[in-house]
Parts: sequence; C-alpha cells; structure tokens
Amino acid sequence: MLPFIYSQLIRIALPFIMIRLWWRGRNVPARRKNWLHRLGIVPEMSGPVIWVHAVSVGETIAAAPMVRRLLARNPDVAILMTAMTDTGLAQARKMFGDRVAYAYAPYDTPGAIRRFLDRVNPRILVILETEIWPNMIGQCRQRNVPVFLINARLSERSARGYERVGKLLAPIMQSITWVAAQAERDAERFRRIGVATSHVEVTGSVKFDVDMPEDVREASASLRQQFGRRPVWIAGSTHSGEDVQLLEAQRCVLECHPTALLVLVPRHPERFDSVSEMATSKGFKVVRRSSGQNPETAQVYVGDTMGELMMLYGASDIAFVGGSLVARGGHNPLEPAAWGIPVFSGPHVFNFETIYEHLECDHGAQRVQSSQELAQAVSHLISNPKERLAFGQRAQVVVSKNRGALDKVVEGIIERL
Repeated sequence: MLPFIYSQLIRIALPFIMIRLWWRGRNVPARRKNWLHRLGIVPEMSGPVIWVHAVSVGETIAAAPMVRRLLARNPDVAILMTAMTDTGLAQARKMFGDRVAYAYAPYDTPGAIRRFLDRVNPRILVILETEIWPNMIGQCRQRNVPVFLINARLSERSARGYERVGKLLAPIMQSITWVAAQAERDAERFRRIGVATSHVEVTGSVKFDVDMPEDVREASASLRQQFGRRPVWIAGSTHSGEDVQLLEAQRCVLECHPTALLVLVPRHPERFDSVSEMATSKGFKVVRRSSGQNPETAQVYVGDTMGELMMLYGASDIAFVGGSLVARGGHNPLEPAAWGIPVFSGPHVFNFETIYEHLECDHGAQRVQSSQELAQAVSHLISNPKERLAFGQRAQVVVSKNRGALDKVVEGIIERL
C-alpha cells in the first residue's frame, strides 16, 4: 500500500513539477529543452546499454573516470548518462562528446520509468551516491536489471529519515544489487535501512581518483600565464549568500596584497550575471571569463563558463570550496587538492564528511567560520609561500594515498555482470 501511495502522490505532484520546470526555464532555456525526457520519452537504444545516473555536476565529474574505464573494457557496450539538471548533462557532453548518449532522468512515476526502460532496455543501472528513487529501482529489479549504488554515502540524519519510512523503503533497499560505500559508517547506515549485508561493500570514494586530462593541464597553464605573477585565490562552486562574504574577504585581502586576484565561480549558471553585477557594484574591477578580455588588471575574475572549474583551480594558488559558508553541505575539495594547492572551506561540509576527515587529519584542508577568518588565512599564505606550498603538498598526498576505489568499483561492476 505504501509504494502505491507514494506513486499516486508523485503523479499528483507531476503537473506542478512540470509548471515549475517551465517557469524556471525563463532564465535558463536549456531547462525547457527535451522536457519529454522527464516523462520517459527518450530516443530508443539498441544493444547492451549501461545506464549511469548522476544527479548533477559533482556526481557527473565523479562518474567520468568510471565511464572511461567501462568504455575501454567494454567497447561494444553503449553508455547512457542521465542527470536531473541541465548543468549535469552539459558537463557530461563537454567530457564525452558523442562517445556516450545523454538524457534527462525521468521523473519517478511508474509510467515515466516504464516508458524510459522500454526505450533504453539497460543491462545495468549504476547510480552515483545517494539517489534512491523507489520506482526507478523497483522497476529495474522487476525487469532483472541489476542496480549498483556507487560511491555511496549516507549521512546519519538521512539514515534516520529513511528509517522512519522503513516499510516503504524495505522492498527498494532489498532490490539493490550492490552498494559500494565510501566508508564503513556509510555501509553500516545502508545496512540499517534494509540493504542486505552481503550486498554492501566498502570501496572508498572514487572522487580520490581525480581525472586530470592533459588538455585541462594545458588550458590551466595558459590561463595562469594570463594572470601573471600575482597571487590568485579561487572560490569555487559558490551559492547565494556566499558571494557577498567572499567579496568582503577579497577586499580585506587587497588591503595586504593589492595585486591579489579572486577567481569567483558561482555554482549555477543562472547566477553568473547577478554575481558579476554584485562585484561591479561593490567597486571591484571585474572581468568575466566568457568575455575573453585580458584579466591582467582585474580584481575579480568571474568564472561564468561551464565545465571549467577543475581548470580554474589549477590556475590558482589557494582554493576555497563553496556551499560551505552557507548550510548547503559543501562541494568536492579533492579537485583543488589534486592540484597541490591549499584547501579552505566554511563549517558546513556534511556532504563530504569522510573526505574532509581524510584531508584534515593530514592537515591538507582547513575550515573557517567567517569571511574575516578566510581573508586572514588567505593573506597569511600569500605572505608565506613556503607554508603555502607545504599545505598544498599535504593535500595532494592525501589524494594520492587514497586512490584505488575506482579500480574496485569497475572490477565490482564487471564481476557482477
């Protein structure tokens, strides 16, 4: 009865969800394209298909090395990547071009999932992290499509929430073929909410297996030359409420280091204009990356292009990872750490608690409580280059010594096929 009630509620909500999609598409036209995908109406696919579902940009980037390995190991298999966001699909297209197929993930109604599966007929479904959709998982298992939850993480708060609806989730949890958990605490929480013990394994986080293509390294070196020899710090994946704090921090940094440059990269493209206008209104010399202008005299360089955050980290000396001065749970700190630069964040990093524990344990990352504290930390490292280099090297070592989860995941998928 509970699964039936869930499905009916989703059906009732669907018209309002579609209206919201159309409304939000006013400023981001990409959201109105391919809207039939949301109803499960996607191009038909033939032959063996691996369906990889990554909700947004971060999960898509994390999935990229795994997708490359699967393509190399299984050249006759087609891969379909889905996401819930337009930025996630844009990132996938940027990384893979025509090597894989793309679609928006269908909304979790029985009809949409059924139509999607009829057209795609996947051999397996690989879900990144914690995207637990009852109809998606349930209908896959009804068709004997194995469901793998990869790089799986589950916070204590989320686990308690799932336990409250245990009767609804029990059949779904029992339908998951394999959970490749980031840490033992995540594995234990998945067991608590009903996944069979034999189906749960700790593999570590595939995000430590950072992929750094040569073209990204070359683009990063080229941009760094444009920046010149001055100090550069970056604030990546920022959210509303953070940008004003980061601009305040930059003003403080400029008092000690007048040539310092802040690279400010909003998380969502619909905020590119407003963030640029905010920085200009506060008196900063602003250059937007999309303009192609020389950033030589800029005080704030707005990263208003998609899929270039990794490259921008590489062109910087110090990194702040956004979504953490506001309670969004933070974003992936391993991208700047892989470049060997110091990593700072705000206090709210609950989405990456295990990764931050690794970094902080070896002094490869540091949390700050305010923009003032961040400005002081950035200014201190600019003034102390040896300390800055040592900080960055510690971060890079953490990444290097925790690699290997990707091999376990790819081998686990192939073995279970």
